[in-house]
Amino acid sequence: MTTHFPHLLAPLDLGFTQLRNRVLMGSMHTGLEDRAADFPKLATYFAERAAGGVGLMVTGGFAPNIVGWLKPFAGRLSLPWHVRRHRQVTEAVHAHDGKICLQLLHAGRYAYHPLSVAPSRLKAPINPFTPRTLSARGIERTLRDFATAARLAQDAGYDGVEIMGSEGYLLNEFTVPRTNRRDDAWGGDAQRRMRFPVEIVQRVREACGPNFIVIYRLSLLDLVEDGNAWPDIVAQAKAVEAAGATILNSGIGWHEARIPTIATSVPRAAFTSVTAKLRPHVSVPLVASNRINMPAVAEAVLAAGHADMVSMARPLLADPQWVNKARDGQVQAINTCIACNQACLDHVFENKRASCLVNPRACAETELVFTRTTAPKSIAVVGAGPAGLACATVAAERGHRVTLFDAATEIGGQFNLAKRIPGKEEFHEPLRYFRHRIAETGVDLRLGTRVDAAALSGFDDVVIATGVIPRALDLPGADHAKVVRYIDVLEGRVQVGPRVAIIGAGGIGFDVAEFLVETGDSPALDPARWMTEWGVDPAFDAPGGLVKASPEPAARQVWLLQRSPGRPGARLGKTTGWIHRATLKAKGVQMLGGVEYLGVDDDGLHIRVDGGAQQTLPVDHVVVCAGQEPRRELFDVLQAQGRRVHVIGGAKLAAELDAKRAIDEGSRLAAAL
Repeated sequence: MTTHFPHLLAPLDLGFTQLRNRVLMGSMHTGLEDRAADFPKLATYFAERAAGGVGLMVTGGFAPNIVGWLKPFAGRLSLPWHVRRHRQVTEAVHAHDGKICLQLLHAGRYAYHPLSVAPSRLKAPINPFTPRTLSARGIERTLRDFATAARLAQDAGYDGVEIMGSEGYLLNEFTVPRTNRRDDAWGGDAQRRMRFPVEIVQRVREACGPNFIVIYRLSLLDLVEDGNAWPDIVAQAKAVEAAGATILNSGIGWHEARIPTIATSVPRAAFTSVTAKLRPHVSVPLVASNRINMPAVAEAVLAAGHADMVSMARPLLADPQWVNKARDGQVQAINTCIACNQACLDHVFENKRASCLVNPRACAETELVFTRTTAPKSIAVVGAGPAGLACATVAAERGHRVTLFDAATEIGGQFNLAKRIPGKEEFHEPLRYFRHRIAETGVDLRLGTRVDAAALSGFDDVVIATGVIPRALDLPGADHAKVVRYIDVLEGRVQVGPRVAIIGAGGIGFDVAEFLVETGDSPALDPARWMTEWGVDPAFDAPGGLVKASPEPAARQVWLLQRSPGRPGARLGKTTGWIHRATLKAKGVQMLGGVEYLGVDDDGLHIRVDGGAQQTLPVDHVVVCAGQEPRRELFDVLQAQGRRVHVIGGAKLAAELDAKRAIDEGSRLAAAL
């Protein structure tokens, strides 16, 4: 037994097998599940996490039949010849003494294809396809398909399966009045609505025998109207346990819910109390989930008796060695998931392979390899923002002699602005991680040092990662005292008045708006306050877990403006943009597109919207968030001198600030040097 995090790292006896600790790597679709040719990559991805010490892993979802596909030709396990490809995964995991379950997921009305089926013919608000009603014969066929898929998973060497019964997929759709309008043996009262998933668990257990892990992912909070009330959830849990489930995993929220559940603005471990509420009603191990990203958080959940295990997906995407580092007491070395969704969920919903903003090797383990160099170089990296930090530490890890320069007095670049935004407090974590990495890899860090071409003459390679500067505003009155830069606002050099216009509604504009409307500490640091703002029942008794939202008053009156027509924020992240828009709407922010900026004077900002009449916004300040320019003068000088010079991050392309691209570019360049 380790002295570090004793509850988290304690083994868990399941009777017929033992898990080495209480960490469940939760299911997450990566995009590697859908093609047989990608299974070697998938095997390596899971093998790294097994070597990293995870107790039990769950794959991304595999459909038990074609109609259950997430999308055409998505991952499916339903035929004997599918088994061979999966053995690559299970053998790779077992080689590191890990355990892995395959998730069986029937998409139901979330299926993005015209063959979709559901309990009732009701289209999901996030899907253009209307499902067919699953007939009684179709239900029986689906029950058989789940049992067959589970048996094939067992043949493939999986230690068990997870049956996906939450997040608004087919099984969850059967259990709630919102999507089950039937009045037959499979719908009507709560007992009949739960019959379908209970029978699936029972048939899977019969097909696979007693010595096979069966996890059931139960929706503890639907967070949608006409969801289940608490007594129905308890009844489901008991019925699923009686049917043969080994472990119950917590599902929180549907994909169509208008309440965030895993974004960075959600407080850490915000939903573990609902798992704790269920725990007295069941005897099988219960798993808590959502926004558990650091060992101390996980340990506190388990020590408080809220659960028997904790589920983490994205934290293990960010750092495959998470468990080993916790075991060794090396918490400062953990590359923490910041719950940004930019490279994981956003990629998946855009039909791209998943990755991770803070770890670009995620799902690219066979491609992005940091091998030790046989020809060490002397490398200068200029700029200690995300791109420069990634490049410097990876290059030093590979054995190069690296000097990292920055004119600022602290590392981080634009991360130091992001961490000031309410709901983005997690951005402190990558700064802590990179500080550790700099020391660990031996990077020679020189802060407060502005260098020129002459100072870089002794290096074999120079990497320019000097970032961006804000683009100046070009309109009458741009030099008025009311007009200020977003950097000066976020860094506290300007105290903004009670009425503010923000020019530019990209990611920075939204961040600045959230900064200006918030009062006091962020709700992301206070689960009770956060639930009040979003309308989550803190007692978890109400149907769907919903109550009336009560947003706190805004600290200022804010107008958020963009020149291009249409809805502001349309180009924000696919899975998080709606959260930012909803947050500002709740705070009364007026978001306008198609704005022509006419000038600034003592009266305020003069604008015209969609070619209409001129109007004046009576603001105290105008905050400029109208884009950035690359800061690359040093690159141009060095290139003209014929030096070996490279440019990455914002200095290479000053589009919307993009830490994902910056860290990826820095890491890939360092791997190639």
